[in-house]
Amino acid sequence: MLPEQTPASPATALDEDELAALDAHWRAANYLAAGQIYLLANPLLREPLRPEHIKPRLLGHWGTSPGLNLVHTHLNRVIKARELDAVCVWGPGHGGPAVLAGSWLDGSYTQTYPDVTRDEAGMARLFRQFSFPGGVPSHVAPETPGSIHEGGELGYSLSHAYGAALDNPGLVAACVIGDGEAETGPLAASWHSNKFLDPVHDGAVLPILHLNGYKIANPTVLARIPEDELDQLLRGYGHDPLHVTGSDPAQVHRAMAAAMDQALDRIAAIQHAARTGSTTERPRWPMIVLRTPKGWTGPHEVDGVPVEGTWRAHQVPLDQVRTNPGHLAALEAWLRSYRPEELFDDDGRPEPQVLACVPRGTRRLGANPHANGGLLARQLPLPAPEKYAVEVDKHGATLHEPTRVLGGMLEQVMADTAERRDFRLVGPDETASNRLQAVYGATGKAWQAQTLPVDENLARDGRVMEILSEHTCQGWLEGYLLTGRHGLFSCYEAFVHIVDSMVNQHIKWLRTTRRLSWRAPIPSLNYLLTSHVWRQDHNGFSHQDPGFVDHVLNKSPEAVRVYFPPDTNTLLATAEHVLRTRDYVNVVVAGKQPCFDWLPLDEARVHCARGAGIWDWAGTEDGERDPDVVLACAGDVPTMEVLAAAQLLRRHLPHLAVRVVNVVDIARLMPAEEHPHGMPDREYDALFTQDRPVIFAYHGYPWLIHRLTYRRTGHAHTHVRGYKEIGTTTTPFDMVLRNDLDRYRLVMDVIDRVPGLAVRAAHVRQQMADIRTRHDSWVREHGTDLPEVADWTWTG
Repeated sequence: MLPEQTPASPATALDEDELAALDAHWRAANYLAAGQIYLLANPLLREPLRPEHIKPRLLGHWGTSPGLNLVHTHLNRVIKARELDAVCVWGPGHGGPAVLAGSWLDGSYTQTYPDVTRDEAGMARLFRQFSFPGGVPSHVAPETPGSIHEGGELGYSLSHAYGAALDNPGLVAACVIGDGEAETGPLAASWHSNKFLDPVHDGAVLPILHLNGYKIANPTVLARIPEDELDQLLRGYGHDPLHVTGSDPAQVHRAMAAAMDQALDRIAAIQHAARTGSTTERPRWPMIVLRTPKGWTGPHEVDGVPVEGTWRAHQVPLDQVRTNPGHLAALEAWLRSYRPEELFDDDGRPEPQVLACVPRGTRRLGANPHANGGLLARQLPLPAPEKYAVEVDKHGATLHEPTRVLGGMLEQVMADTAERRDFRLVGPDETASNRLQAVYGATGKAWQAQTLPVDENLARDGRVMEILSEHTCQGWLEGYLLTGRHGLFSCYEAFVHIVDSMVNQHIKWLRTTRRLSWRAPIPSLNYLLTSHVWRQDHNGFSHQDPGFVDHVLNKSPEAVRVYFPPDTNTLLATAEHVLRTRDYVNVVVAGKQPCFDWLPLDEARVHCARGAGIWDWAGTEDGERDPDVVLACAGDVPTMEVLAAAQLLRRHLPHLAVRVVNVVDIARLMPAEEHPHGMPDREYDALFTQDRPVIFAYHGYPWLIHRLTYRRTGHAHTHVRGYKEIGTTTTPFDMVLRNDLDRYRLVMDVIDRVPGLAVRAAHVRQQMADIRTRHDSWVREHGTDLPEVADWTWTG
């Protein structure tokens, strides 16, 4: 039977001892949060505070910390009382001081970083390292035990929490959403995630909307609308809100404890009803709306102006402590108001009352293995691609839709993970459009909302997830991967740009975690970009943008990989590889339209492993002399155009020695010093030569190839054709012709750049130019490509 959350026993009002213990923990966390922002020494105020005890640069965010500390304290209580398996996603931007404080108090910080001991010396290190050179960031970050969420950018917390809960039936993923974050588009869309959460096979998400009224300098929308309007909004999203409001600590503690118990009781009842089959209705999941003052318990006013409860509490309430005696005295009074002498013993260790509510072992929020998902990740069972490979007896003699064939392989992955449930396919309403619908043979599309008789492939327990929000898809998958599972994000190439900023943060996370020995590698974030620029001729200019790879290749080389499989079997080989990897962002760009089959699977595997190589069957080299020209290509359509150009050159200029080089792994073009997959110069020069013209047909923006190869010896001889931001609704070949990527333009480029050919082959060049002109007239009259293009086949 699947695990469920059980009600606390008892689950009633707090007694005075429980209240005192919760308040002690909260005060200790507030003290530690403020101390991290300000103190360089004298962590327990054993002597009067002096300017030299203060950090020279005051960095950090106080305003959100007391509310986060309250949540941390009360999560500790229910985790311990109910023996919950729980994680928390901390959404408010720079809430690092609070989460670090909670982790230090529960001992998980010391367990992770033994030099930061849970005593006075360790407290001093905790304070000093915060927002200090060589220390830790001011936001919740990979360095923070218990975190699965980079807190430096807003909007993604709730989708991450849902991703963590998917296929984790025993897990509660609490999520604190700041009221500033709640204004972002990604967060607004992610409220709909509750329509995809299966109470039978998934865990639960407990959203906690924290309203403290202000962002950096402005009020927040949700804190300023009437409470009944906010309540209606959240109910409209399908939640059942519980409201906790106040500024009196005792009153808020009691209300928060009651709300936590009530929410978790409802979750337990929802799961029990669904898992025993007594209901199939979509549940209204509980959530908490917590309304407390910004900068609560901090300075009420500074220099005669109000601070607590205003935007002035957002960062550093007292910013002249080293130079203004009044500010220094105010800081000391503030810190002493928490009565640290009651909270920490003579050695600086937390008193027993402070730790009374803290769970033990892996129940602690800073030690839960779901927040270090690589510890839980299992190898993905992948079927042998041989079962799905297309037969290639002769290069280019047949055609297949690469992603449709891949769909069959993914169907088997879904089937093989049906029991363990650790693989998901996400995308914005495009699974079938991208030809991956074979997966529906093994699982449906996750859906908990209303269904109609005409609907197809919807399933409450489905593991394909579609929502027309790329942000939500990305957030779900990131949360899923960070908690140790596997997945694939399928998207139209042009619109994956919507998650540019999200992938930035994930790559930063991966780069940082690679330097943390305690973080286990997680399954890679895999993108399949299809419906790409060269076959979006029907949707037009708005759907034509191949620039995501440029964006990704600007990021940390150790964490990013980009692949352009040119046919079906190379796509299968590439997919087999990327789905096995850990700690990467893999971008695979492949077509869904019928594409020539160039390589049998065994050759495809070798070629993909090599990353770039000569297709000797496509060129006219004889091995006795250097090539006169290199025709290089990356991408399925550029590969077809290069092979068509090579065929034209074989026919019209048979004595020209042509080398054809296909590139699958685009990072191979980079020097070995700049990317782990980069080629040493000697290998690159052997492949592309040092002094012969290279005509490179590239899938994306041509300047990327120049940027990757600018340090190579032969760069001056490299001419790149690619997408030049000329798009429209037109025929497939007209798209490549408009961007000068077509076969005839490539032949003209060869003639223009091979020494001596300009005069000798002028008649051939003129023929190529004439065909291009004829095509322009033809396509406008007939609405189709020239017959010699539409009916072209490779003849070798």
